[in-house]
Amino acid sequence: MLKPSRLLARDSEWSTLTEFVTHPDPHLRLGVLSGRRRVGKSYLLRALADAMDGLYVSAVAEEGTVAARRRFADDLARYAGVSSGLFRDDSGWESLLDSAISLTTRRRGASGLLVIDELPHWMTHSPELPGLLQLLYDRSQTGHGHEGGRVIVCGSAMSVMNDLLSGTKALRGRAAVDMRLQPFDPSTTARHWGVDDPATALRLHATIGGSPGYRNLTSSPSPRTPQEFDTWIPATVLNPGQALFSRSEAEYLLREDPRFTGSSLHYAIINAVATGATSPTKIGGLVERDRTSLTRPLEMLTSSGYLDYSTDPLWERRPVITVADPIIRFHNLITVPKRDLIETGGSTQAWHESQPTFISRILGPHFEECSREWLRSRTDPSLRAGTSTIASTVINDQGGRAKHEIDVIALDRRSGRATVGLIGEAKATLVRRGPADLERLDRLKEILRGQGHDVTSTRLAIFSMEGFHPDLVAIARRRGDVLLVDLPSLFGKTEPTVLPT
Repeated sequence: MLKPSRLLARDSEWSTLTEFVTHPDPHLRLGVLSGRRRVGKSYLLRALADAMDGLYVSAVAEEGTVAARRRFADDLARYAGVSSGLFRDDSGWESLLDSAISLTTRRRGASGLLVIDELPHWMTHSPELPGLLQLLYDRSQTGHGHEGGRVIVCGSAMSVMNDLLSGTKALRGRAAVDMRLQPFDPSTTARHWGVDDPATALRLHATIGGSPGYRNLTSSPSPRTPQEFDTWIPATVLNPGQALFSRSEAEYLLREDPRFTGSSLHYAIINAVATGATSPTKIGGLVERDRTSLTRPLEMLTSSGYLDYSTDPLWERRPVITVADPIIRFHNLITVPKRDLIETGGSTQAWHESQPTFISRILGPHFEECSREWLRSRTDPSLRAGTSTIASTVINDQGGRAKHEIDVIALDRRSGRATVGLIGEAKATLVRRGPADLERLDRLKEILRGQGHDVTSTRLAIFSMEGFHPDLVAIARRRGDVLLVDLPSLFGKTEPTVLPT
């Protein structure tokens, strides 16, 4: 099916969902869609239900089981075009689910679609729902139930949604789709907000990320320039009277997951990571806990999408933990230290005083991650010599006297030896990058060679927010093994300087 024009991006997701719905399997099929609040799950599923003439129902938070079943029965009646009294809400969930699947298959055959949005709200009072879906699925598979039908369940409480298909849970092995909807990338976010200037778009994405639902939380016009961005921040993200206030949003996101409600430890861990603790040992030092006692909380925060946990590709036992959600990072680094000033009307002053922190600890790391993501998803693999792992790393010089950070590295690792396809520097400073940056990359390449790694086909890359000095461009053209990527290129507005090897 053609994707509706009102859906921005989401081409891959739309293709996956429509293939799931229109699959020729004559039996009942189940799918699971998850993702954090405001990422666009409901918008996508409503569009899918409309395109398939399916039934879309949404659970309501803090609504009891009787009221929930009554609401479901009313939705069934409206979908069928009959009086609500024809569907009894006191007949139980199994009967209501059975009726919903029957109605949709009557309309569209095997591709009849039922969408249940925010299922975790119903599961708080009716935990048997996944088991009932399993029962209906198994009956269909054995020829004792529905012929056809497609059911997609969705939710924002990530720990609940992750558990649906885990271990011995009812739906394990029965869902044909298990999709986690991700926020928009920087360029799509810029299109969504109507921001054409790449420097402004980068700052916006570094602050609130790519969740499209944030646009509806502010009445202020989208910032068009970095100067307007500096006015927009105190009026929105640092305004206690606005729904987009970072403190309100950060607390709301964590409260969404029942496992983190009221947990001071989880808040403390996120704050520790936001302030620079990237390993369990460092986090334990800040929260005054032994690192072994943090294993389970860190796993929960990672699986629920609040933290990213990776390992250094050159040092596989070295963990790298970061905050996954930009607005939570912004809250911990900017809002929390200036809370008193912000809540007494000093948002503009608080933002002015926070500029060094924003540039060094938010904008800089975000630009680095955007550079790595650009290399992963937007470029020809030949630019990185066909290597597949893209990350950052830290290396020691041959004498072990100093550590060197590499912002972007592309490699494949085999038997302790890496084939390095690209080494990159990503700088969000307000000056153009020059020949010294290239000289540093040459030194890092030689250190890697001395450690036994294969750098025969390694390309050097420099990502710059402010462009490049003419001397660097001239040297790069003479060498032919250098990739220069400025901010417009990162946002897809221009082509990067790709020089043939």
